Amino acid sequence: MVDWDRVEELKQKGWDWNRIAADPKVSFHPDSSVQQAGPALRRLYYRRQSRAGREAPAAPTKKIDPSVERKWSIARAGYLLTPIFGIWFLIAYVAPSPVGLLVSAIPWLALALAIAVILLAVGLLRSNKRWTKVFRGTLIWGVVGGIAIAGVIGLAGSLIYGCPYLPPSSSLTTQSASGQPSQGVPAWQSGGMAPWQDGGKPIVYFYAATWCPYCSAASWSIWKALTSYSTSVTNVQTGFSSLTDTAPGTPEIILANAAVASSSISWKVSEDTSDVQGNFPGTANCYQQAYVSAYSGGGIPFMVINGQIVHAGQINPPGNLAAYNYASTSGTGANQVKQQVANESGPAWNQVSFQAYWIMAFIAHVLGTPVSQLSTQYGWSAATTSAVQADVNQIT
Repeated sequence: MVDWDRVEELKQKGWDWNRIAADPKVSFHPDSSVQQAGPALRRLYYRRQSRAGREAPAAPTKKIDPSVERKWSIARAGYLLTPIFGIWFLIAYVAPSPVGLLVSAIPWLALALAIAVILLAVGLLRSNKRWTKVFRGTLIWGVVGGIAIAGVIGLAGSLIYGCPYLPPSSSLTTQSASGQPSQGVPAWQSGGMAPWQDGGKPIVYFYAATWCPYCSAASWSIWKALTSYSTSVTNVQTGFSSLTDTAPGTPEIILANAAVASSSISWKVSEDTSDVQGNFPGTANCYQQAYVSAYSGGGIPFMVINGQIVHAGQINPPGNLAAYNYASTSGTGANQVKQQVANESGPAWNQVSFQAYWIMAFIAHVLGTPVSQLSTQYGWSAATTSAVQADVNQIT
């Protein structure tokens, strides 16, 4: 093999090609057919130079500081994701609306935070370097990222979509309207949220589905309250919940299209009427979605009065209306319940009156109008007036 470095050295000294080819250190051994070694070496030299010129120059080798950790490791991913999800979770928990609307703090952000913490713990256990300059920088970026994500979502929700600020569910106060505790009925809750109104009238919002037996049982108390605060409630039909769910065929009054003529309240409803078990209703605006996300617990039925009083879960146990279900009455039970509730008399009325009175009491409370005045305005019976007044006296 020709020692080209030696060739270059001798060329620099001014040797001619015959003398260079004859130098033993050059190690040029031409074929026997070559008559003159010098010109043959010269041709080989320039051919080699031309080929080298056409080849792309090799990229310069970067010097890597072994003291700096540049690759992404499990530990570094944990340092980035833990503060992102941690800060996002905390802000979304404190402000479920508007920050928690896109991704709720519980359970989704809490789950993401737990995974990030596990990644960080595993990465640190597997790494000899647990607090390097790169890790510190990554942690700072994670903090900045968490604040930025929560801030962008919060600003977009409030400024662009007009979503309300809602405090966490843990800040709500439990009211004495605990229903029938022995039957697992959740309590009503109230909070310091801004009033949710329509034209100065408190909004009564119901989130439900016709297939849901708990929604069906709740519908009677709500319907009674609506009729007690209006001159008419139209576009309602009777029906039954799913025949394959809990308490199958619970009688109901469908409120999805109810039109409430009232000078006191504004009725809003999101009720799925597909009768497909498991289908949840959609929401019409950011206010509805905010309350559903913040306080419904991901279930139905759910109710809001004036944005300040909420109830998540069953209002009336559906099993209490079993005597009027579809199977027991051959489909006539819903009409029987409707007649009893309208007349405020009968076994079915006795099962739903407790919560009907409480809904009426909460509405009276947010209106700030004396019960006696409302009774006169809407023609309540003496028994209803007395019961509602008793409940109003318990509201804190």
